Amino acid sequence: MNLKQQAAQYALQSVQSGMVLGLGTGSTTAYFIDMLGEQIQKGNLKDIVAVPTSEATKKQAQQLGIQLTSLDKHPVLDLAVDGADEVDPHLNLIKGLGRACLREKVVEINAVRFIVIVDESKIVPRLGTRCPLPVEIIRFEAQAHVNWLNTLGCKAEFWVEDNGEIVISDNGNYLVKCYFENGIPDPYELSDRLSKRPGILEHGLFLDMVTQVVVAGANGVYTMEAKNGH
Repeated sequence: MNLKQQAAQYALQSVQSGMVLGLGTGSTTAYFIDMLGEQIQKGNLKDIVAVPTSEATKKQAQQLGIQLTSLDKHPVLDLAVDGADEVDPHLNLIKGLGRACLREKVVEINAVRFIVIVDESKIVPRLGTRCPLPVEIIRFEAQAHVNWLNTLGCKAEFWVEDNGEIVISDNGNYLVKCYFENGIPDPYELSDRLSKRPGILEHGLFLDMVTQVVVAGANGVYTMEAKNGH
């Protein structure tokens, strides 16, 4: 069992019958969804409904027989489980390199508990040190948004497919990657500036949202808990 699978298996222990779940997006969460589906099929977990954060997660859950719902029908989720691209010492995250940060944030902000599952390579002293920050922008005057992002102390560029076309999110918007040479000095200030800028729809800074981080490493699985209890 690889590290991602170990983290997913640990998080599965937090799932109980009757729960409403938020299902994240990405390679680590895919293991969790597989394991969840297996437990439902075996009858070990019953009456589970889930809100997916991407079309890929939706498709995977449907194939496994996981009943899907919406925030309209279930405005409060018992638990959301997702991966992360980076986790800092304060349990703040960079997420969204699975191309779904907007939907992930919409779903996960409505969860009573939010568990993040990662392998230890994702633990960083400062956000932005090992991966870019994804930002979702509207397609209208898209280059103007990228130009503005480049004034924030980073190198911002369109996220492109192998064929050179700009990556488009499930929501039909463009995605941009912002590279910070020495990490992000103040994630809160950056988040605030991004949130106030017209044309910037969402960004991959997930601040003060996490309840618990499950980390799988060479010496086993351990957890990091939010000091404020989320």
